[in-house]
Amino acid sequence: MWNSVAVFCGSKNGNNELFARHAQEIGLILAQKNIQLIYGGGRNGLMGIVADSVLKNKGKVIGVIPSLLSEKEHQHESLTALHIVEDMHERKKMMYELSDAAIILPGGYGTMDELFEMITWNQLSIHDKTIVLLNSDGYYNSLVAHLQQMQQEGFLYNPWNESLFIIQDPQALISLMDEDIYQNHHE
Repeated sequence: MWNSVAVFCGSKNGNNELFARHAQEIGLILAQKNIQLIYGGGRNGLMGIVADSVLKNKGKVIGVIPSLLSEKEHQHESLTALHIVEDMHERKKMMYELSDAAIILPGGYGTMDELFEMITWNQLSIHDKTIVLLNSDGYYNSLVAHLQQMQQEGFLYNPWNESLFIIQDPQALISLMDEDIYQNHHE
């Protein structure tokens, strides 16, 4: 079972209202399951929505934000704890170390960077954490198609879906956690 989960997502809301609704649902699920949220420390966008949802539902939230982004992403002031780190590399490293698993919501370049670093670290056996991609309203369909293309063209060492679980809505996260699919998949 997971004690803490890193959530990687946009510091903007995006154009689809479903993204914000799913972010809010993820926060509620984490709080209800007593799973601590580890996230980027900002109060804007999907990041802020997930954190606010966990806090509103009496959960714990640990933010990790680089000093250079504490103004741009408007660091959240109401968290259980906030770590201000030197740079993006330190942020990602701390978030990985503090979490048992990761959930990827819609986002931009930073979210993609975090996703691929986690997948790469799994592949290199630096860690073996569950990575869940929330494909809200098909947001990641093109990415999934590209991962399949990478595998078909012979660039991946392992099947892409050994490192990444795709869900279409937050409720599927509950099934994934309850069934502990990842552990069964890796035994």
